[in-house]
Amino acid sequence: MNDHTAVPRTGLPRRTVLAAAAATAAAAGVIDWAAPGSASAATSAATAGATGSSSLRFAEPGRAVRPKFRWWWPDGLVQPDEIRREIDQIADAGFGGAEIAAVHHSVSDTSSLDTARHGWGTAAWVAGVEAALSQAARRGLTVDLTVGPSWPAAVPGITPDSDAAVKELAHGAATLAPGATFSGPVPKPVHEAASGVTAQRLLLVQAARVNTANSTRKETGLDLDSVRDLTSTVSGGSLDWTAPDDGTWVVISYWVRGSGQTPEAGPHTDPPAYVVDHFSAAGTRAVTDFWEKHILTKSVRRLLKVSGGALFEDSIELETDGLQWTPGLPDAFRDHTGRSLLPLLPALVLDNSNQVYAFEAAVTRQIRHDFWETVSTLFNKHHVTALRTWAHSLGLQLRSQPYGLQTDAIASAAVLDIPEGESLGFKNLDDYRCLAGGRDMAGNTVLSCEAGAYAGGAYSTTWQKFLRTMGGAYAAGVNQTVVHGFSYAEFPGVNWPGYAAFTPYKGVAGYGESWGPRHPTWKHVPDVSGYLGRVHQVLQTGRARADVAVFRQTGYTATGIGASWFTATGITLGWSHQFLSGPLLDLPSAVVRKGRLAPDGPAYKALFVEGDFFYGSTVTLALRDARALLRFSRAGLPIVLLGAWDTVVPPGVPDTGESDELRSVVKELLARPLVRTVTDKTLVGDALTALGVRPDVTYASASTLLNAHRVADGVDYYYLCNGKHAETVKPAVAAIDHEVTLHRTTAKAVPYLLDPWTGKAERVARYTEDGDSVTVRVTLQPAETLIVAISRPGLFGDRNGSRPYAVASEAEEVRFTDAGLTVRATAAGTYRTSLSKGRAVSATLKDIPEPSELTSWKLRVQDWRPGASATRTTVVEHEVTLDALVPWSQIPELADVSGIGRYRTTFTLGRGWTGGHRARLELGSVTDTCRVTVNGHRLDPVDQIHPVVDLGDLLERGTNTIEVEVATPLANRLRISDPAVYGGLTRAAYGLLGPVRLVPYGEARIA
Repeated sequence: MNDHTAVPRTGLPRRTVLAAAAATAAAAGVIDWAAPGSASAATSAATAGATGSSSLRFAEPGRAVRPKFRWWWPDGLVQPDEIRREIDQIADAGFGGAEIAAVHHSVSDTSSLDTARHGWGTAAWVAGVEAALSQAARRGLTVDLTVGPSWPAAVPGITPDSDAAVKELAHGAATLAPGATFSGPVPKPVHEAASGVTAQRLLLVQAARVNTANSTRKETGLDLDSVRDLTSTVSGGSLDWTAPDDGTWVVISYWVRGSGQTPEAGPHTDPPAYVVDHFSAAGTRAVTDFWEKHILTKSVRRLLKVSGGALFEDSIELETDGLQWTPGLPDAFRDHTGRSLLPLLPALVLDNSNQVYAFEAAVTRQIRHDFWETVSTLFNKHHVTALRTWAHSLGLQLRSQPYGLQTDAIASAAVLDIPEGESLGFKNLDDYRCLAGGRDMAGNTVLSCEAGAYAGGAYSTTWQKFLRTMGGAYAAGVNQTVVHGFSYAEFPGVNWPGYAAFTPYKGVAGYGESWGPRHPTWKHVPDVSGYLGRVHQVLQTGRARADVAVFRQTGYTATGIGASWFTATGITLGWSHQFLSGPLLDLPSAVVRKGRLAPDGPAYKALFVEGDFFYGSTVTLALRDARALLRFSRAGLPIVLLGAWDTVVPPGVPDTGESDELRSVVKELLARPLVRTVTDKTLVGDALTALGVRPDVTYASASTLLNAHRVADGVDYYYLCNGKHAETVKPAVAAIDHEVTLHRTTAKAVPYLLDPWTGKAERVARYTEDGDSVTVRVTLQPAETLIVAISRPGLFGDRNGSRPYAVASEAEEVRFTDAGLTVRATAAGTYRTSLSKGRAVSATLKDIPEPSELTSWKLRVQDWRPGASATRTTVVEHEVTLDALVPWSQIPELADVSGIGRYRTTFTLGRGWTGGHRARLELGSVTDTCRVTVNGHRLDPVDQIHPVVDLGDLLERGTNTIEVEVATPLANRLRISDPAVYGGLTRAAYGLLGPVRLVPYGEARIA
């Protein structure tokens, strides 16, 4: 609800910075540029739009593929009119939807929030949801809804003692000397029950002999064979038992009780909401029953069919001092493994997330594997699948972040309609590749990302940082962003620029951003949303392809643990990979045809298997998975195994004869002709080469280039990004300039460049081809992206299908323009070009001027300041004249200014400049977003990572004017307007920093 009221600037002197001329000086000096004698007058292909249908879809991506916002509400303290207004703001900025989330971490005093009247799920909240859905329907947006307030999934109406509430297994313990007697009440839990928990049930009492040989640095060793069940001897809550005299013993009690967990930063409801049991049908039923009774009015149900998007659940952040539990676990464990869970419990109990006891190391590992595999099965069955089925009945999909516990997130990703990762919690790109494997093996399309949350980044986050973060994530399989986030405008007592869900956070600048009209950059955000939408359009087209499937026995994610050789080396050579876990091998897609695993999906060329990283890299393999691998190999799939596979053991506790049968199957697997075993991870690449496996993307030497490949109707789409595996990796990424060879699915297909900033498609004019591959030159700055489509000629609307193209050239660029095949260079000379039809041509470019730096600028700044209320902004205007570009922080009256700056420079081109001249504008460093106007012509959106724009023929002889509009974050202003929260931020360098260069080039048609 930000209103911007212009206030005349008063008392602020006009300054001349760095020995600038008077403020009224109009122009820089005359630049006398001579025209290149053989330049073509053709309009640059960069300013000519394609007309094909594929190009039109790319240029104007639909709402379904555009980015979304995480939309934070202070529970139900919202007004329908403001909700509709904010939907319009999101739509006008080019976004495709929003996810309503009840979050108010920034509010320390919740007295203004009457949860009985305005809590999550109340009539006021439902009225806000109806307003959002109805306005979204009018604007063509979709609205996602979280399963409960904040996170994890919770609803009011249950107590910590309810069957549906999340449970924990708490333990108590007593140590007995040899022959000593325990007499008295059963040991109490080592931790008190949480507030609100009034009941606990004794599940079991055991005794076990201490075995120091099994002890670790943090765990007390026990002898598994000594475990005794003492439960039947408990009477009236007391135990009387004498330990044998053969060593030290421990008596362990196990108590089942509610964990009492409530959603983050509550209260959100009255009565309080409690987290539900994520591993039982009762827990999920509590969620659906509450929705059916309190939220799903006839109006909401009807609107969900029109503008509903997805039901969303955040990561599984279940917190307890004990072990996650559900009453059905013992029976489920027996069904899953054929054995009792109870004698194994000592190896499982937790104390503040730390293991307490251990048996012999291998057995302990197997027990823990079986336990968490069972928990994964319960989670996927009773929670994920049940919620998905119910969401479908409402016309919604289920989107979720299926990680946070030691469960198989890869398998969960295959169950979900839309798995989601996060840029804050994920440590590197392999975390996304885990979820991508589940998505693609299940035949689904979207991998979402909670994008752009940064600790302490409130009001100082730039869109450039956001784009740098997402560049690599897209290469790892992400193709939808849910931007973190957009806050509802108002809340009682908040400061300018309005309510924000996560700032202040513990008294200082909080997480992420609260994007919206409160930000100066909002004026330019349609350029960013257009870019993101076009990237999503490409990356949601057809099916993803990956070179290699990495089999992971334990399917965790959000761990940062990658794959041997591939993560460190393979990626740098062009290889792509995804992760699979055991349950995915049972999917219908898990077949091999023509040497490809999942041929109708990711079409993996090979399978890579190594030891289990999560259990000391032990060489393990489940018997059912070993049989699947043998089946794949027999069908023609190349397989590479790293490690000593003649010593393979089952990951869980084996049945009688299972270990021998496993080794027999693996022995047969290792004897297959398409199977290679290596013991040195540096030899994995050689093993793949020996098997005839090649990546779809290759280059001569190691590079920071990342890639994602998709195929649709014979068209290969390649997303390329100059990035890195993890943002924290040193050193920083450098610019790259090298050739890249891309596999093509369709013979005689030709490459196109798809510009996600402008939406334009242009056929590549210089490349080579060799059988099923095309080689193009890729030049990218750090974090810059490029999209190449290899398709039949004319698919993107061009008319250059029958024209020759260049296979080599001495010129800096070869382009297809309206005039034909054209060479470009920034220096005069004769340039030889070899054409595809076997002949060579030369072009001479004369009198190309030297580049010129533009240093003198008039700067008019709209200074955004707090207004009459928290949601009103006052704008104060400043004018300065610059002889050199410097950050606002170095200009006294702009040092603490945030807002929008308009830079204007005027220069004269001499008589030598003619209509045939061309130039590009290099902006250098800019903070944050920018737009460019030349002689009154507003240019296409600027690549915010690499701000270089082609001016084409827009410059003319005589006076020319270039304007650069720059918008900044709000942090510099907030440092002084709200110092208690933001005063600790460092003053940032805002504005156009340059150097800004005008670079002329010559152009000549050669074919």
